[in-house]
Amino acid sequence: RVLGPYLNQALRLVDEGLAPETLDVAATAFGMLMGPIELADTVGLDICLAVGKELAGEHAEAPKKLAELVAGGNLGRKTGRGFYLWKNGKARKRRADGATSDLTEKLLAPYLKEAQAVVAEGIVADADLADAGLIFGTGFAPFRGGPLHYLATRGS
Repeated sequence: RVLGPYLNQALRLVDEGLAPETLDVAATAFGMLMGPIELADTVGLDICLAVGKELAGEHAEAPKKLAELVAGGNLGRKTGRGFYLWKNGKARKRRADGATSDLTEKLLAPYLKEAQAVVAEGIVADADLADAGLIFGTGFAPFRGGPLHYLATRGS
């Protein structure tokens, strides 16, 4: 529930013209263990497309570049090509443009919103459990203490 909107945001930002590498740098500079585009390629773009449809509804429009890659059989790491070309298990990336703090905030906003929602809705018992689950389960920047701790320290 938390990871899906984050990946969707990243994929839509690619559709808006941002380079996948720039988004990945924004995430890893923040402290995420892997950028969202590399993560999508690792999970499998076909899986990302299917999960996205499940979360958003069958008739929701998928991110265009994601749909194009899947239609072309470029499913990410498992086929050797997706957003990145994969060689020897590693993504070949071009040099990234500088990632700004505004871009990082825009990229992470859906993730942080959903982290708050799972606690507010009682899906997760408390903020500490949500933070631990998201650090260990999705690779949220561990030194930030989890997404809810991060929001609390910024006063959000």
